[in-house]
Amino acid sequence: MNLATTELEKRCSNAADLIYAGQYEAARDELGEVWRGVEQRPKTNYAPLINAEILLQCGTLSGWLGSARQVDVQEKAKDLIFEALRIFQSSHLRTKVSEAQYELGMCYWRLGAYDEAHVVLSEAAQGIGEIELKAKILIRRTLIEVWDGRYYEAWETLKEAQALFECCGDSVKGRWHGQMALVFRRLATIENRAEYFDRAIVEYTASVYHCEQAGHERYCATTLNNLAFLLYKLGRNEEAHDHLNRARTFLERLNDVGLLTQIEETRSRVLIAEERYVEARRLIVDVVRTFEKGGEQALLANALTLQAIIEAKLKDYDRSLETFRNAINTAENAGALSNAGRAAVAMVEEHGEHRLSEREIYKVYRRADRWLAVTQDAEDIARLRACARIVMRKLYGSELDEYFTLPETVLNYEARFIEQALEEERGSISRAAHRLGLSHQTLGAMLNTRHRNLSGKRNPEIKRKKSIVKDR
Repeated sequence: MNLATTELEKRCSNAADLIYAGQYEAARDELGEVWRGVEQRPKTNYAPLINAEILLQCGTLSGWLGSARQVDVQEKAKDLIFEALRIFQSSHLRTKVSEAQYELGMCYWRLGAYDEAHVVLSEAAQGIGEIELKAKILIRRTLIEVWDGRYYEAWETLKEAQALFECCGDSVKGRWHGQMALVFRRLATIENRAEYFDRAIVEYTASVYHCEQAGHERYCATTLNNLAFLLYKLGRNEEAHDHLNRARTFLERLNDVGLLTQIEETRSRVLIAEERYVEARRLIVDVVRTFEKGGEQALLANALTLQAIIEAKLKDYDRSLETFRNAINTAENAGALSNAGRAAVAMVEEHGEHRLSEREIYKVYRRADRWLAVTQDAEDIARLRACARIVMRKLYGSELDEYFTLPETVLNYEARFIEQALEEERGSISRAAHRLGLSHQTLGAMLNTRHRNLSGKRNPEIKRKKSIVKDR
């Protein structure tokens, strides 16, 4: 038996309010028999606009529940919302189109597709007259701009939203203050203004207040996590732990696995700062495992980068290099290029001096430089410049100082050209040996003895079959 149209409209409207308040389970209950839950398609045997409303709320809720439970459903959530968007567009309902684009932008962000997220949210804000919805869209757009290192753009967007949010409720105000805090934290470094750090703390505190007034515990926990991150950056590690513990209390009550995992990722950073590397590795391994299930590629790439740093600190160098490469590829494939750039920078910082060949360090740095070309993050720029110095020292070669030894220097140059030959000849020992002016046997022996670290560059060795004809 079909529900009455007015009843369905009411349920969808109530569900939308509950989703924005972070009460995802209550929103799921409100939708009732219309939707069986995550990974299930809702019932859409109603009038087109009612179907679109159901698709929008179920797609939005799928995205949030998938993030909370770390279930890989973001593509499916995006498809449901996009289906709703097409119906709204064909009916020329501008406000509903903006609502759908607003939620679609969040799905793109979770998938690490920052450019697509920014485009769709910018489109959503155009020509929209509903004040609270426009404020929400502008505030969400700053989330993308901050993650992509475009802080001045985010600040301008927040100024535009400020003129709107004064007449909005506590939930919108809480988000505005939270985003403004993120921007001030970044600008404090860019402009070398310590008072901006204080301003960020004030904004975070205001955000927590408004979120508590709105009953939005999830966003309250997110803000506490961000505040803890700022305090860790300022070297106030004990305070950071206190705020993380408070955030964890909220999230354990809500059983939000996704946000709990983000809390533990931040705690791992604090533990690194305290040189508690074994504890940090124990945490970050679980963080990575959880993010791998959830499909949020930008968060996964960041966690993998952190894991690689910890492995380097614990002198597990081979595993660290492998994890760094995984982090870079994960971010690049998702389109989260700023995350890929930061992973590449960290790889040069941890391994550039001693464990990356001249060829690889040059390639890694070039990629980092390209991916961070438009960043406004002063920390990113400073790290990139420091990496450039590491690369120049590496490419310049050894100098005759107190640490110089001729055999080691010759060995390093030998490895450099062997690696280049193997890469250019796609792992073929015979062709690489020919390029180097060596015999197949000589190069094979070198790889099996003094250049074993390059064995992964060669094709698998094929054992020659013995002749069945005996010599007489």
